Amino acid sequence: MHRKALNIYLNDHLAGATSGVELCRRIARTHRSSARAGELRALAEDIAQDRQTLLEVMDSLEITPHRYKIYVGWAAEKVARLKPNGRVLRRSGLSTLIELETLRLGIQGKHHLWRALRHVAPESDHFDTSRLQGLMDRATNQMETVDSLHDTAARAVLSRGGG
Repeated sequence: MHRKALNIYLNDHLAGATSGVELCRRIARTHRSSARAGELRALAEDIAQDRQTLLEVMDSLEITPHRYKIYVGWAAEKVARLKPNGRVLRRSGLSTLIELETLRLGIQGKHHLWRALRHVAPESDHFDTSRLQGLMDRATNQMETVDSLHDTAARAVLSRGGG
């Protein structure tokens, strides 16, 4: 196991996970009265649990989370809110599309993280390959949920009959 590379890799993913949790919670809050609010809340909770799992993995490997990367991940999500959306004071439906696309990319990255850790599993007593497979399956389900939410939002925002 190349500890230095693993340290950097896991801390980079922790920064991304921090941003992803913030983004998904904000999407869920923004759409709390939508027909799919329950799915969004569950997705936000799952993503927060995955971040906690990453912290547990890091702890089991005695890898210290770099606070500055956590703060950068948190701040990146806040800065991303400043994107121009064609409106000055209100959210645009386009914001939802872009946010869901960003979230999807983050979940895909997380899937690759769990997949990459399978290569470390034989060198460590800290990884259960069946648990890693479960985390990959959960990420796949999360991507499917986000894809479905994105399809719904795209219909509503981009099609003539949608909104």
